[in-house]
Amino acid sequence: MNQLFNFDKQFNHPVIGTDEAGRGPAAGGVYAAAVYFNDVSDGLIKDLEILNDSKKLTPKKRESIYDIIRNSTINEIVCVEVDEIETINILNSSLKAMKLACEGVIKKAGIEALTLVDGNKLIKNYIYPQKYVIKGDSMSASIAAASILAKVTRDRYMQKLDEEFPMYNWKKNAGYLTAEHLKAIDKYGLTKYHRPSFLRKHFEKTGV
Repeated sequence: MNQLFNFDKQFNHPVIGTDEAGRGPAAGGVYAAAVYFNDVSDGLIKDLEILNDSKKLTPKKRESIYDIIRNSTINEIVCVEVDEIETINILNSSLKAMKLACEGVIKKAGIEALTLVDGNKLIKNYIYPQKYVIKGDSMSASIAAASILAKVTRDRYMQKLDEEFPMYNWKKNAGYLTAEHLKAIDKYGLTKYHRPSFLRKHFEKTGV
């Protein structure tokens, strides 16, 4: 935990961390979150002692610190929906969601900050200083916190979509193309929440 916060401190400048959730699934929008730790107390560090890359935490652990992050930081969560993903592609959609989330935090905080972007791409058309950090969600406290917000919010969103289309079991697979999900697609077809571009190879293989 201290290593995560020390990573952010090394820049001697306020930092905003951003990460996305939902680039890989074939259903649902892509989410991004941005987080600025404006007041890091010993109590907050203790409360967030399990903070890490969201993929390394169980859903229960992610949920346990979600509200702490939401209530103890300046943050923003943005979704780019399927129609836009299909228009501008998933990479551009992910970067757009991160851009909007970061701009939202900067506006709320009223600060000049360095933006730390998880991955190996910089945000396009972004006027503020930024640096990409490969595997940043395991290195930076602000990126790790953003990964939690994005992941939990998207999982909750997919659970809501599952209520509308329970046959695809999105509450369990989050829209990823599991064997069960593909079987349901073959049986019931696509919904308005599916990303057709992600299913071209499957339909070519099945001759649809």
